[in-house]
Amino acid sequence: MAYSPDYRSYPSAGGAATSAAALDAGLRSYMMRVYNWMASGLLLTGIVAYGANEYFRDLFYPLVMTQRGLMHVPSALAYVSMFAPLAFVMVLSFGVAKLSATAAKAIFWAFAGAMGLSMMSIFQVYTGESIVRVFFITSGTFAGMSIWGYVTRTDLSRMGSFLIMGLIGIVLAGLVNMFVGSSGLQFAISIIGVIVFTGLTAYDTQRIKASYLQFASAGGVQDAGKRSVYDALSLYLNFINLFMMLLQLTGDRRGN
Repeated sequence: MAYSPDYRSYPSAGGAATSAAALDAGLRSYMMRVYNWMASGLLLTGIVAYGANEYFRDLFYPLVMTQRGLMHVPSALAYVSMFAPLAFVMVLSFGVAKLSATAAKAIFWAFAGAMGLSMMSIFQVYTGESIVRVFFITSGTFAGMSIWGYVTRTDLSRMGSFLIMGLIGIVLAGLVNMFVGSSGLQFAISIIGVIVFTGLTAYDTQRIKASYLQFASAGGVQDAGKRSVYDALSLYLNFINLFMMLLQLTGDRRGN
């Protein structure tokens, strides 16, 4: 297969043949490590978002008199928190080769916390019940697509190219809509976003699986700690973006 090399007899670092059973066990262990990192990051993000909204809401979203009365509006600190996660993603994405495993893990935790601060705004817009409901919908969708990406024999690399193009389109359309403020455009972005991030979940899972088989065959298992953090970041971002897109589509807004 194009994405999955024949691993019946990989040479290990010591030159001995690695059995398929041993390689499969290593793959399962690695994927579990990736999922654990992703789940831990999501848990930290949720705790920070909820805690910040409960105890520091007025610091990030103070009450201000507007034409529609007293409202919580974002402060300068809130805007900083919204864009802070981007800096961590750039460091992890472009500096992963230079970072130690300890540094990569520390940045991942810091990123998950910063993402929590940036996401506390959802509690200002959507009801708690709908946030919980959409979270479970996202979890089920993500799990199903990730399992499919892991077990399917279909090469998803071509689909990945179109999904990346769709992702770029979503980012550009989102930037435009920041100035236009079109509800119709936002609805279209959310629909396309659900499709893109659902597909990327399967694509990235297959990519991670194939990548492990490749670096394991080259004796690169010693880098698994750092690689697992970077791979967890990919799945984490897919989950967060899918959650936000579904929330925009199906979430119950406060005051409606």
